[in-house]
Amino acid sequence: MAKKPSIPKGTRDFNPEEVAKRNYIISIIRQNFERFGFQPIETPSFENSETLMGKYGEEGDRLIFKILNSGDFLSKADPEAYEAKDSTKITPSISEKALRYDLTVPFARYVVQHQNDIEFPFKRYQIQPVWRADRPQKGRFREFFQCDADVVGSQSLWQEVEFVQLYDAVFTALKLEGVTIKINNRKILAGIAEVIGAQDKLIDFTVALDKLDKIGEEKVKEEMLGKGIPESGIDKLQPLFTLSGSFESQIAQLKSILSTSEEGKKGIEELEFIDKAISELKLQSANLQLDVTLARGLNYYTGAILEVSAPKGVDMGSIGGGGRYDDLTGIFGLKDVSGVGISFGLDRIYLVLETLNLFPETITNTVKALFINFGEAEAMASMKAIKELRKNGINAELFPDSKKTVRQFNYANKRNIPNVVLVGASELESDTYTLKNMDTGDQQSVDLGTLVRLLKDK
Repeated sequence: MAKKPSIPKGTRDFNPEEVAKRNYIISIIRQNFERFGFQPIETPSFENSETLMGKYGEEGDRLIFKILNSGDFLSKADPEAYEAKDSTKITPSISEKALRYDLTVPFARYVVQHQNDIEFPFKRYQIQPVWRADRPQKGRFREFFQCDADVVGSQSLWQEVEFVQLYDAVFTALKLEGVTIKINNRKILAGIAEVIGAQDKLIDFTVALDKLDKIGEEKVKEEMLGKGIPESGIDKLQPLFTLSGSFESQIAQLKSILSTSEEGKKGIEELEFIDKAISELKLQSANLQLDVTLARGLNYYTGAILEVSAPKGVDMGSIGGGGRYDDLTGIFGLKDVSGVGISFGLDRIYLVLETLNLFPETITNTVKALFINFGEAEAMASMKAIKELRKNGINAELFPDSKKTVRQFNYANKRNIPNVVLVGASELESDTYTLKNMDTGDQQSVDLGTLVRLLKDK
C-alpha cells in the first residue's frame, strides 16, 4: 500500500478560503507600506551561508536551515570533523547556502551590494517567506511570511515615530483595535548592564531578560547567574521587574536608575522624543507602552526596539516587531549607514483575526456569478456573456459539464457563489439571462447590459 503523503512539521497547505484571508491581510499591509512611501524589493529565498551566519546570535544560528551542496557533498567534507561526527565543524564544508532566516539581513546585503544604485534614505518593503528550524507550536511555524518595512540612510528619530504610526494604521485598517506597541531602547539595556557590572555580558543579559514574560522572574535570574552575571548585579535589577505606571512615570524612574550611565541617559532621551511626538500626533486605536524588559534576542538592534502584542484576551505571542540597527550594513563593508525597520507577523495576525472573527464575510466571495451549463449551445451563449462580464471587472465562470441542475446549484452553494445565471432554451430564444440570488432565492430576467450593471453593483 502506498504511503499516505504528508508535509514537513511546521509547514502548511492553504485552501482557497485561507489564501483569500491571507491576501486580505497582505493587501492592507502593502497599501499602508506604499502610503507611507516604501518601495517593494525581493531577494532570493536562500543566501550564501556566510551572509546569514553570525548575525542572529548563537540561538538564531542554530535555527537557520542549511542547504547541502549539490553532487557528492561528502567528498569535500572535513575528514577530521567527519570522523569525529562533529556537525558544527563539518557543516561549512558540506553546506555553502542556507534558507533566509528573516528579511532584514538579506536587505542589508542588498543595500551594500546595490549601494551605487540606491537613493538614500532608502525606504523599502518586502513581503516574502522565511524559514526557521524551530520547534513548531501554536503561532510558530518553520515556514512563514514576513512583511517588512525598513529605512536605511537616516538617523532621524522621526523614522521611529513613522513606524509606530504605520503599525497603528495597519491594525486600525484590519479593525484590530487595542493592540499594544511596546517600545524600549538597546541603549537603556546597555546602561542597565553597565550599572550592574555586566557590560561584557550584554548579549547574555538581554537574551535572558527577553524571556521574562515566557519563563518568569526567577528563571531569568537563574539564567543570568548561569551566564556569569554576579548576584550582586542581579539584585540591582529588582526595580526593573516591578517597573510600572505611565510612560512618563517609568521614564522618571529610569532616570534615577541610570543616572550614572551616559549611554543609558541617551536611550532615555530617544524614548522621550518618540513618546512626545506620538502623544501630540495621537494614535487611532493602538497603545504605545514602555517595556524596559523588552530586548528581542536579535543581536543587531542598537537603538529603539519595538514589539506589538495582540489585544488583551487573545493568547498569542508578538504579532510584529523591529527596531534600529545602526551598524548592520557595517558587517558587509558599508559603514555609518543607520537603519530602522519593523515586521508584521502575517500568520499570527491571521490567527488573531480568526479568533476575534474580524475577517469580512465577503472576503472569500471571489466569483460573483456561476453560469449553469444546459448544453453546448447554451454554454457558448453563456461564455459570450462571461467574456463581457470579465471585461467589466466582474468575476464569473461557467460550470464546465452539463450535469444535473441540482448538482450545479449545490456547487455554487459550496463555493459561496452569491449569484447563478441560467441560459436555457427560452433565454436563448429571447436573448435574455435569468439572474438568481442564492441567498434570497429571488430571480429576474434581464438583458446583458442589465446583467452587467446588476452584478457590478453587488
